[in-house]
Amino acid sequence: GGSAAAAATLVACDRLWGTGLDAEQLHALAARLGADVPFLLHGGTAVGTGRGEKLRPVPVRGRFHWVLALSHHGLSTPAVFREFDRISEPRPTDINPGLLAALADGDTSGVGSLLGNDLQQAAINLQPELADVLAMGCEAGAVGALVSGSGPTIVFLAGAPAAADAISDRLVLSSRVRAVRRVHGPVSGARVVS
Repeated sequence: GGSAAAAATLVACDRLWGTGLDAEQLHALAARLGADVPFLLHGGTAVGTGRGEKLRPVPVRGRFHWVLALSHHGLSTPAVFREFDRISEPRPTDINPGLLAALADGDTSGVGSLLGNDLQQAAINLQPELADVLAMGCEAGAVGALVSGSGPTIVFLAGAPAAADAISDRLVLSSRVRAVRRVHGPVSGARVVS
């Protein structure tokens, strides 16, 4: 989305204009552009703290296969946060150590079972059809699923490329899904490709 475009633009402008900014300088500029732009600048897998701009790399083994279900309708991020504030009580924001261990072990099922997004219920409250799409992907074989960020994109973790095919094939038939994309990770951050 927009944050990935911002990271790519930052890297491209640095190269085009020959500014020669180092990684720390690019990171500082990325943080000013948006909370998740630094992550998209660096890529990989990381835990973000602060507003999301303070990154700690996380070791990951293997490749994870994801299917993205894109919605016909957008969601207002401020509206999702207002709904979150309305329905949620304060709670700890610690990362589950089991999730970190599953990532380090390349345990796709373990990662899938520990996926979570505190904003998910707020997004579903504002766009109830997201719950139907989540159910479809899980019924098609996803080992994990969640609303991405404040939505409305939904991501499904597949156990293998063939499972990603099955999930994609099911979702593409749904009138509730505008488009389906297959991706894998972890991947490097924004960079100029020659």
